[in-house]
Amino acid sequence: MRISTAQFYQTSSSNYQTNFSNVVNTGQQATDNIRVRTAADDPVGAARLLQLQQQSSLLDQYSGNVTNVRNSLGTSESTLNGITNILARVKELAIGAGSGGFTDTDRKANAQELAQLEEQLYSLMNSRDENGKYLFSGSRADTPPYAKNADGTYTYQGDEGSLNLQVGDMLSIAANENGYQVFEQALNTSRSKVTMTAPTVNDGRLALSNGQVSGSTVYNDRFRSGEPYTITFVSGTQYKITDAGNNDVTLDAAGGGTFNGKSGTINFRGVDMRMDVTPKPGDTGAELAGHTFTLASKPDDISGSRSPGNPSQVQNTGAQIVDADLYHKAFPGGGAVFKFTSPTDYEVYAQPMGPNSSPVATGTMTGNTTTVAGVQFTFDNNAATNPMKAGDQYAIKVDAHQTQNILDSVSEFRKALAMPVDNDQASRQKYLAALDSAIGNLESGANKVAEAISSIGARGAALDVQAETNESLKMANTITQSSIRDADPAEVLTRLSLQKTMLEASQLAFTKISSLSLFNRL
Repeated sequence: MRISTAQFYQTSSSNYQTNFSNVVNTGQQATDNIRVRTAADDPVGAARLLQLQQQSSLLDQYSGNVTNVRNSLGTSESTLNGITNILARVKELAIGAGSGGFTDTDRKANAQELAQLEEQLYSLMNSRDENGKYLFSGSRADTPPYAKNADGTYTYQGDEGSLNLQVGDMLSIAANENGYQVFEQALNTSRSKVTMTAPTVNDGRLALSNGQVSGSTVYNDRFRSGEPYTITFVSGTQYKITDAGNNDVTLDAAGGGTFNGKSGTINFRGVDMRMDVTPKPGDTGAELAGHTFTLASKPDDISGSRSPGNPSQVQNTGAQIVDADLYHKAFPGGGAVFKFTSPTDYEVYAQPMGPNSSPVATGTMTGNTTTVAGVQFTFDNNAATNPMKAGDQYAIKVDAHQTQNILDSVSEFRKALAMPVDNDQASRQKYLAALDSAIGNLESGANKVAEAISSIGARGAALDVQAETNESLKMANTITQSSIRDADPAEVLTRLSLQKTMLEASQLAFTKISSLSLFNRL
């Protein structure tokens, strides 16, 4: 076979370039120990490396989220611990205020301390994190969770949402607490109401407090189904209780309707009522016969407040249930929003109102009153001096007395301490009832805060486990990437030595062969 000189030189040059390229590439591997730089080096390995790099980026993001969640939970826990300490001090004041040796002056001093504690509690419940976001507003982190109303009550302005961060492939954790769950869902122990119906003029001999709910399950299952109840004292040592159907249910009361003729407590279907007996000189006890009371759950309270951005200054001055059956069937239980589309026409939305919400009712207001779903609302609008305007909105709050936020519990207790009771038996009875309510509601509120702290601890433990898992995955990811991307130093050095030898051989062969020529034989 004959090979032309041009073909020989071309073949030799190609072989030399290939060998030189191999030596350069292998030399680079020997320097930085990287085997796969491009997909051409190892198509399957390069695809796997891309997947591993994406996983590594996710793990880095999870690590950042773990840090953020841990910091947020730590701040929330510290704040809740501070709230717990304040509630403990308030409860101490409540228990101490029940002492028979306390005077109006003592109670007034306690009320002053309680006012400071209330301000501290209000401040803590409106705490922010290191980014300036409110801790307890749910997903509305830029809105203060609590606002103080003109009447001294407090309104929750956040929502029931939470800010969840992904900390693992299959795990997301709430980084915050919402005030609705922590502070708004404390059971209200003062959910019942007692009204004296006989004698028509109170003779001061017998009084029953509104009562405290001591067993929510019994209260909901048995008490609510039979109300309203009638409590009739038939003698100085016996009373009778009948339900709404006039059935005798006295045996459901502790003691079966008997008492020792002195002050004490009536326990009936999860409700504890303080009974104060104040005999007059010469009384034999028979004078208690005929005293009658009604006992039932407190009716819902409805109140409305104008939006600060309203075009007009019209206020909602009253809300009254005028049709209880229609109210229970149709009025939004979570509250409503009045939105006026003209000075007289309005739409009513159920809370929470979103951008895609549809009105649950519409109507036209005549004068300054209107009725919606059994509730009559009154406004102080005046066509000449203070007219309603399109765009006015009013938040309608429904208080079913099932729960009570801890700020309102503290505020009511403070107001009770300010009552002068030393020389007024009736006022003292109201004060003692308020004291019972305060102790019960503070205990309930403290329990909800403790539940929140426990929840934070559980999430913190889950976060620690996930953080360890992420670290293990990160380590495994790094090892796997290294096994695919990195070269074997021994193999690389052996290959480099071989390739250098081949390069030198090709150079020598080219030199020898290129010197062969027919002209050397002439």
